[in-house]
Amino acid sequence: MKPRTTLVLVVLAVLVGLAAWRFGGSTGEETHTAAGTLAFPGLESRLASASRVDIASKGATLILTRGPKGWGLADRGGYLVRQDKLRELLTGLTEVRLTEPRTSNPAEFARLGVDDPKSPTGTAAEVTLRDDKGTVLAQLIVGHRRVRPQADVPDTVYVRRPGENQAWLAEGSLPDEVDPQMWIDRAIANIPAASVTGVEVERGSEHLVFARTDGKAAMVAPAEHPALDQYSVDAMFRPLENLTLDDVRPADQRPGEKLGTTRLTLTDGSAITLTVYGYTNPQAKPDTPPEVWVTFDVAGETPQAKALAEHTAGWAYQLGGWMEKSLVPLMGALKAEEKTPAPAAAPAKP
Repeated sequence: MKPRTTLVLVVLAVLVGLAAWRFGGSTGEETHTAAGTLAFPGLESRLASASRVDIASKGATLILTRGPKGWGLADRGGYLVRQDKLRELLTGLTEVRLTEPRTSNPAEFARLGVDDPKSPTGTAAEVTLRDDKGTVLAQLIVGHRRVRPQADVPDTVYVRRPGENQAWLAEGSLPDEVDPQMWIDRAIANIPAASVTGVEVERGSEHLVFARTDGKAAMVAPAEHPALDQYSVDAMFRPLENLTLDDVRPADQRPGEKLGTTRLTLTDGSAITLTVYGYTNPQAKPDTPPEVWVTFDVAGETPQAKALAEHTAGWAYQLGGWMEKSLVPLMGALKAEEKTPAPAAAPAKP
């Protein structure tokens, strides 16, 4: 073979090797799994025994467990998670399909996002599904997702099974967030202001009563009171409109000290009592307002009242700190701003 021909073949070999590295081709050990096969064959038939999911990423771990009422967050006392998101995860594990083998060189795992999920600087996530006996049913390291501009084509993601050096491009969708906020159904209640007929607030020595007078929200007790800001008074009737949580804990684990209570009476005869707590988080920034936590006590026989009672019983919810004023305000917080009188006009010069 001529030297020039040999040189050309060497260069071609180098280029092929570089192309394999650039596009994620296998470099190293060979895979013994056929492309196009399910990552976990037969998993669907074993899902009935699943009882725990661990998702680990960047040094944090989210744990989902199955309880008597369904799947919930372990570190939130089992508070139920969004069923659509849980369904997407469990179904995704049964349907994820290994389509194309990629690198088997551990030095290249970070490039695909399938490196060590316990690394605080990595981007990989490890999803582990166990049954009620602790046996692992499925375990997968999930890496970068690849954008597919075409319509009606499956999502793709880089994956690797723990203990194996072979990375794959797979078809499937696997939610792998470790942030609890991404799993919780944040909605608590949605009761419009028009459904509230009266509000009673007790905080310290103050007892404030609000009702509708000629269709307008007004303070009726104490009868003698300063001029009030109408917007703030109206807000007393709408604390449950599109109410969402910032966080949740079992009621006996709620932080803070009691600030007061608010009792809302509804047009259907039911009543909702909110006990409000204030908590200053020592880890918060200096200018951060105190946290507001509430518990619910619902009395009523209507379907709406029963559903709200079942949903909120035993839980304490963290709300936005700004809601303290519309839940348990003191009289001074409701006063209308005094208008500064305009300066007298200067006398006209002769």
